[in-house]
Amino acid sequence: MSSIILKAEHIIKKYGATTVLNDVSVTLESGRIYGLIGVNGAGKTTLMRQILGLSIPDSGEIELFGKRGREAAAERGRMGCLIESPGLVLNLTAKQNLRLHRIMHGIADKDVEDKLLETVGLSNTGKKKAKDFSLGMKQRLGIAIALLTNPELVILDEPINGLDPIGVVEIRELIKKLCDERGMTILISSHNLPELYQCATDYIIIDKGEVKQEISLEELEEKCRHYLLIETDDTEKLATVLETQLGTTNFKVMPDGTVQLYDFTDERDKVSDVLFDNGIRTKGFSLMGETLENYFISVVGQKA
Repeated sequence: MSSIILKAEHIIKKYGATTVLNDVSVTLESGRIYGLIGVNGAGKTTLMRQILGLSIPDSGEIELFGKRGREAAAERGRMGCLIESPGLVLNLTAKQNLRLHRIMHGIADKDVEDKLLETVGLSNTGKKKAKDFSLGMKQRLGIAIALLTNPELVILDEPINGLDPIGVVEIRELIKKLCDERGMTILISSHNLPELYQCATDYIIIDKGEVKQEISLEELEEKCRHYLLIETDDTEKLATVLETQLGTTNFKVMPDGTVQLYDFTDERDKVSDVLFDNGIRTKGFSLMGETLENYFISVVGQKA
């Protein structure tokens, strides 16, 4: 059975003369957390609305759970979403809000209310009304509503935007919990790559309506990996000293003869002293590597 649960192929969406999505294609696999990254206005929400069927593409096709066309529309019942802001009734409690949406969805199981409140960490809110919730609590209640149908794919549009640091951590941990414990696939958007770095397993970078890159966490970490760049006239001796005196083989000799040392990036003085003591004269010795922010900027070609 295929692990692919969604394919968006060559999606184009225009509003008047403005092309909001331009030949966008993405693939989502089961049980992973996808960070949809782009500056405000990049097309993130529009793409999510296409996937959810809230807006129809001008051209292209979306395949859901192996189904296309009208059959794909029927599969949207296996999805949950939180787009833009939670649809809460502010004068109702968390449980009353869940009950309202449960009834609207035709779900008979009343126990699901307490189970979901516990899942999102709102089981102790009692009679407190949603209007008195913090922004993070409102977001968690919105996610609980999105989970009512026990979806296989959850789409969350900017759920950590505007949250304080504690709220950000709570939402991140909840997202990881849903993926790890329930095996859900989650597509979560943000305009800030570092915000999602601690929870996403894959990243889709979108800019001006075009997908610039799809990259896994492992690939991202490799591209942003920090290292000491060492340049010397005797690369062979340098490699020997690194192995025998510093006890590391975690380095790479580059075609131009420079060496990238991935260990001891926080102990530069120690490395420098060992090289000096062993008669290695360096022509270059510097800490290198991209930050997440700079990598994002390099992909989209503009300031975030």
